[in-house]
Amino acid sequence: MSKEMLHEPDAQRYVLRIDNQIAAVADYRVNGSGISFNHTYTAPPLRGHGYAADIVEFAMNDVEATSDRHVVPMCWYVAEWFDKHPERAGLLTR
Repeated sequence: MSKEMLHEPDAQRYVLRIDNQIAAVADYRVNGSGISFNHTYTAPPLRGHGYAADIVEFAMNDVEATSDRHVVPMCWYVAEWFDKHPERAGLLTR
């Protein structure tokens, strides 16, 4: 099984592909100094394996490493991810 995580800035999304098929997606919009994550999706047959958490973590790591933007968790899943990872709360206010 091949697993690949990508940032697709032209589509404003982060994608997790498994065996070249989209497994999970985190969509966003840039709003000034913020980046709003407004939708997270996992393909129904692949739910329950932590793929949404994987792509959100990848996205947060990328935002932190490549920008000064703060994260606005518009999607309930991203908001819950921050609840489970309070050590990453600095991304919400930077």
